[in-house]
Amino acid sequence: MKILVPVKRVASLDDEFELRDDGRDVDPDFCEFDLNEFDEYALEAAVQIKEAAPEGSVEVVVLTIGPDDADDVLRKALAKGADRAIRVDDAGLEEADRVAIARVIAKVAENEEPGLVLCGAQSADQGNAQTGMSVAALLGWARTAVVSKLDFTPGAATAQVERELEGGLVERIEVETPAVLTIQLGINTPRYASLRSIKQANAKPIECLTPHDVGLADAEIGAAGALSRVRRVFVPERGRGEIIAGTPSQQVARLLEIISEVNG
Repeated sequence: MKILVPVKRVASLDDEFELRDDGRDVDPDFCEFDLNEFDEYALEAAVQIKEAAPEGSVEVVVLTIGPDDADDVLRKALAKGADRAIRVDDAGLEEADRVAIARVIAKVAENEEPGLVLCGAQSADQGNAQTGMSVAALLGWARTAVVSKLDFTPGAATAQVERELEGGLVERIEVETPAVLTIQLGINTPRYASLRSIKQANAKPIECLTPHDVGLADAEIGAAGALSRVRRVFVPERGRGEIIAGTPSQQVARLLEIISEVNG
């Protein structure tokens, strides 16, 4: 069987940064990029399932969507135990939102026919936590979010999972496969890649595809296939605090003045 692990190349900001000329994102020259931390835990979960199964019975396939620079995160995933790597790239994907990205992942999943799709619970740079559940909805598969424990035997009809709820509660459920699971931090301890595995990963091929290769039309990708768009990115103005002194009645009067000023 196969386990598909979508991974993302995420950005972190330098202390000082500038926005792009169009004002819709940060200038990438002021960003540092790396494999999404949540995806590392999803990858480790997949590799552990593979290692516990008979040799050769499980294949871990990593997938990313992005330009040539995104090969770095695929190489890192290969060095950590993934067997194959796929990158989907097209100029039309630049304006894609989470749903448009999920369409690409879902199409790759349809073509690869994995038993599990393991996604990070969210991305470290944007934190929308939407992509994995959107993939499940598009595929019509069972899904569970924020998985903190996973017990799965390759070929089994179900997987046993635990997920975090509010108030420190944990829910234990059984999920039919194929399924999409989003993996939470702390489910395991991601391994470090050895120097030997890094060298081996650098020699492995990366399969490069376009959205058309996986069966998507122009109307389904990028801005045309997006359900949302970024209008503007900005740094909010910093406000000032005020200690309201005086008697209770004076404090109430001042508070009402502040509320009136805020509401215009």
